[in-house]
Amino acid sequence: MIKVIRADITGLSCDVIVNAANQALRGGGGVDGAIHRAAGPKLLEACRKIGGCPTGEARITPGFKLAAKWVIHTVGPVWHGGDHGEAALLASCYRNSLELALHQGARTVAFPGISTGVYGYPKEQACRIALGIMREYEDRFDGIICCCFSDEDKRIYDETLSATD
Repeated sequence: MIKVIRADITGLSCDVIVNAANQALRGGGGVDGAIHRAAGPKLLEACRKIGGCPTGEARITPGFKLAAKWVIHTVGPVWHGGDHGEAALLASCYRNSLELALHQGARTVAFPGISTGVYGYPKEQACRIALGIMREYEDRFDGIICCCFSDEDKRIYDETLSATD
């Protein structure tokens, strides 16, 4: 089941939350910085041991002080107009995150809007990609949550989800 909510992803009590990370996995702005602040300094230590993550791939760490047991860090593409493989890379973020969650035995996973902040990916296009991949996996989880930052983001997800039902 795919569910759309407007909430602070750092407070969600689920098996996995996904972090829209940078390649260095060092924390940053937006959801990445919020997750690092909420999880505490041990998250940064764990990320340093991993050594980074290429765009489109995913890595996992414990959630530390978060309500979620695990954090999956995935690096979305920077938007360069759509002709540089961005769609395939973004789809890989979602697919690799969901595969890693399954491998970990997760039953619930929550996603932010990957690449839609400072990376500039158009929200409607990113939403269609995200929901398309989530649909492929929804029967393998008890819940997949689209955790939206704003009312506008939630509206985009709600409309796109109802259009595909």
